[in-house]
Amino acid sequence: MAVYDGALGLVAHRVYTQTDLHEVWGGVVPELASRDHVRRLLPMVRAVLAEAGSGPQDLHGIAYTAGPGLIGALLVGALVGSSLSMAWGLPAVGIHHLEGHLLAPRLEADPPAFPYLALLVSGGHTMIVDVAGVGDYRVLGESLDDAAGEAFDKTAKLLGLAYPGGAKLAQLAEQGRPGIYKFPRPMLDRPGFDFSFSGLKTAARLALQAAGEDPGARADLARGFEEAVVDTLVTKVARALEATGRQVVVVAGGVGANRRLRARLSEMAARVGARAAYPRPEFCTDNAAMIAYAGHARLAAGEHSVGGPLARARWALCELRPPGADRAT
Repeated sequence: MAVYDGALGLVAHRVYTQTDLHEVWGGVVPELASRDHVRRLLPMVRAVLAEAGSGPQDLHGIAYTAGPGLIGALLVGALVGSSLSMAWGLPAVGIHHLEGHLLAPRLEADPPAFPYLALLVSGGHTMIVDVAGVGDYRVLGESLDDAAGEAFDKTAKLLGLAYPGGAKLAQLAEQGRPGIYKFPRPMLDRPGFDFSFSGLKTAARLALQAAGEDPGARADLARGFEEAVVDTLVTKVARALEATGRQVVVVAGGVGANRRLRARLSEMAARVGARAAYPRPEFCTDNAAMIAYAGHARLAAGEHSVGGPLARARWALCELRPPGADRAT
């Protein structure tokens, strides 16, 4: 839940994580996620409004995440957002959660100006997007199989790390020695900007099986795996910067918090005369602040949802249009 003001910026926000709820199952259980949304959402609305010193009379609109994602959890948010909009007499707009990620760096004190290139890396998506403005997105490349975050989590599970494993794998990699495991950099020998990480995951599994009981193998393998993913991402972004002529690259999504990725991207950007921009780590994973920012941009242009709450489990980014292109969605 978040409150965003066009003049003051982000006024208040909170993130409630379900990590503990799902950790025992080794992954997200959709039904449990939906039920927990029902329990937590309205108390969070009250708490964040109190933190902001605001009431319904101070608001000008409501934004909620409309997709893509788990349909049960999306329906809870869409129904609550639409219900509050009717009760409070406010317009509402459903936001594509990837658009929220693409705009998250603009919540920072020195926001990147349009246009810019975006590397969106999360558990469900890995893509390079040319961002000309709010709602004006062109996908240049994406993963053909596992997303980078998914590959991180699956490899972490192979290493015996608890859910969610991506961040734990990165921590383990800090203890590993460089160069011990040299994994492939998938699809770097081909033109274009698409990704593929399923083969890299398989290579890690085979290497772990070959290592046997070597006590240092897990950290070394984690280091080699992380370096392979980061090298692949950075090389593709460098190609995209050269092809588009963009001067700014932003990183978004949960894997965007990875410290090795940030360091390597910053080094590459400086080398080619570009700027790398990042949201703070708490805004890399799914959060309400980025949805509030995107909602403000669209509501300010007169856009709002009609025909009831919007919730879509599948929703291609290319379907979005700039705010104001249509006066209703």
